[in-house]
Amino acid sequence: MGELYYFSSSLFLGWSIGTNDSANVFGTAVGSRMVKYRTAIILCAIFVVLGAYLEGAEGIKTIGNLTGQTLKTAFISSLVAAITVTYMTYLGLPVSTSQAAVGAILGIGIYNHSINLSGLTKVFICWVGTPIGAVISSILLYIVIAFFINKLHLTIFELDFLLRGGLVVAGCYGAYALGANNVANVIGVFGNIIKLKPEILALIGGLSIALGVLTYSKNVMFTVGKKLVPLDAFSAFIAILGQAITVHFYAKVGVPVSTSQAIIGAVLGIGLLKGMRTINLKTLLRIILGWIATPLISGIISYIIVLIFK
Repeated sequence: MGELYYFSSSLFLGWSIGTNDSANVFGTAVGSRMVKYRTAIILCAIFVVLGAYLEGAEGIKTIGNLTGQTLKTAFISSLVAAITVTYMTYLGLPVSTSQAAVGAILGIGIYNHSINLSGLTKVFICWVGTPIGAVISSILLYIVIAFFINKLHLTIFELDFLLRGGLVVAGCYGAYALGANNVANVIGVFGNIIKLKPEILALIGGLSIALGVLTYSKNVMFTVGKKLVPLDAFSAFIAILGQAITVHFYAKVGVPVSTSQAIIGAVLGIGLLKGMRTINLKTLLRIILGWIATPLISGIISYIIVLIFK
């Protein structure tokens, strides 16, 4: 029972990830009115669980090895990260749950003088590479796929049917990549503590993310889908696909990265192609400030909590 009590904070973190990061998967599709919100969250929940179970174990090992953890410190780091992400969700900001989780872990690691610097360096490099890779992916995908679609000479109705189907497929792939990559943020700190197979832990984490998707994801989804860059259906499809490819790549590498940074990078890539005037710079600035604040807030809070209750 003791282990289950401490493990509850991890499930809370999973729920908060679902509330925030589902926007990065289907937000542009919902915002462009090509996919209904209810359809989006049901599909997202299903494929998040599949991705977590089938490909989530590798990232769990990476996070589990960043610092030494006890049940109590793992509980604190998960709880702090969850509270941070939930607050940002309340503000309607798509933030990096990876940064919230790692920031909380590092706050405790700094207090205990126990940090795996090589693992941390790998994580930081991947964080920087995520939005850059998504920008490049979306630009290349836009140019290549637009070229082939133009060659097909489709009618308006045929194009609409193709894009709706493409948005659903890309969103499902994005949800799969989200589960495969970000379940490590949910379960990673408990990976070396609770004696269950990584696949079982990943399944539990995936289910907690799915619950967040189904219950409290609407606010952030419309921030991503409507307020940053007004997207047509084709651009929304490219953004989701670019984000999904980027996040899935890092799932293969075994490093949990920010789906928020990936989708914003993908959307910005499209904005660069269409001209910077299409980008809402005020919304972009709010999002970037949220990214900077997230790891700092979670790291400082977890350090203070451990210091007080040592």
